[in-house]
Amino acid sequence: MIYSVRGKLIHTGTDLAVVECGGVGYACKTTFYTLQKIAGSEEVMLYTHLAVRENDVDLFGFSTVEELECFKMLITVSGVGPKAAISILSGNSPSQFALTVATGDHKALTKCKGIGAKTAQRIVLELKDKIAKENSISVRGNDTIASAVAAGSAAQEAMTALMVLGYSENEAAQAVGSPDPSLPVEEIVKKALVRLARF
Repeated sequence: MIYSVRGKLIHTGTDLAVVECGGVGYACKTTFYTLQKIAGSEEVMLYTHLAVRENDVDLFGFSTVEELECFKMLITVSGVGPKAAISILSGNSPSQFALTVATGDHKALTKCKGIGAKTAQRIVLELKDKIAKENSISVRGNDTIASAVAAGSAAQEAMTALMVLGYSENEAAQAVGSPDPSLPVEEIVKKALVRLARF
């Protein structure tokens, strides 16, 4: 398994970065997000995923471990292949993708090329709890937030979304406050972000 490639960036395309390592050019299919991150760099390192299928072998490369993890999660969803995963991550940074899924905003995913409403709903359904659980482990070290999200609390879901974006639990709690329970999670998050910008 090829975990990563480091070397000279010798070519880029609309969804491709070629990295030369030891005289060999590795063609890595990648996202617009990664291409933006590595633009203008002479030497780069990409975290990779090798996809082996019946008649095809593809190497996918990403500028961060977080983006690689998002890609690997996406391709576990029924009906979502590498091409669709690349499309989604080209239009969203890892944190934006996690926020979209954590808040259940499947409509945002349909803006990505080739992603229909049913596929977007399936992605949110299959990954929402997984992203919340993984975030609670990395940020808090327990499953309190994951349980709250599973219970369907809009305020807790908004807190989870903010913590996915890197805010602390205290910052998220202060920003969310006691929102109107009739508001959708997306609106609560937007209002909280406005408050956080003032802190």
